[in-house]
Amino acid sequence: MRNSSFKVAAAIFGGAALLKISALAVAVAVLGLATSAQAGSLGRPCTSAPQNQWLSMQELQAKVEALGYKMRKAKLKNACGELYTLDKNGNRVELFVDPTNGQIVGQL
Repeated sequence: MRNSSFKVAAAIFGGAALLKISALAVAVAVLGLATSAQAGSLGRPCTSAPQNQWLSMQELQAKVEALGYKMRKAKLKNACGELYTLDKNGNRVELFVDPTNGQIVGQL
């Protein structure tokens, strides 16, 4: 009869240690999902252009509204426009917009 990798690992490391390792693996996986959400939220700048080349917040909002989104709230953070909107179906969508041209570069 073949032993499963879990049984083999339990025999080597002990059951309690294996449960701790499993819990750690789950925590790392959850943290990985949170990190991918952060990447989606563009924890990095959307542009390296100087601020004097950026559009105004009103211009950014107008560009996003022209795409069919309803604005709720907007701010600039990390050289990136963060616009909290509703899509055409009324779903909340956080958009990340390049402040130099209004192009959507990410969303949550």
